[in-house]
Amino acid sequence: MATSYDLMLLIDPNAPEGRGDQILGDVEQAIGAGGSLIGRHDWGVRRMTFEIDHRSEADYHLFQFEADVPLLERLDHMLKITDGVLRFRIIKLRAGTPPPPPPRPAEARAREPRGAERVAARAAADADAE
Repeated sequence: MATSYDLMLLIDPNAPEGRGDQILGDVEQAIGAGGSLIGRHDWGVRRMTFEIDHRSEADYHLFQFEADVPLLERLDHMLKITDGVLRFRIIKLRAGTPPPPPPRPAEARAREPRGAERVAARAAADADAE
């Protein structure tokens, strides 16, 4: 009997154009081939608690699926060697686990251009020095 799992996937938001979509497609295809996809949630780009590979943000995705151990092993191997994956975690769900929180609205996920906060802080510091 298949067991339910959550796969939390953190993708590098600065990966080359289209790389994130390719990773997501590969994960969805692997799950479809060896299990059944229950849900897929895009939580958008969020600030991480600590930097990973000198990156402070990641594109968060949650996959909920049912599978057996061989699929878990394939996903684990695939994601460990995939460029653009910062971190991932596969979690076995217990019966009665509540659903994941809803993703934030798209306008709340909009991110400023990289380095904008440093430029603004530097401009303010330069203005005070004058």
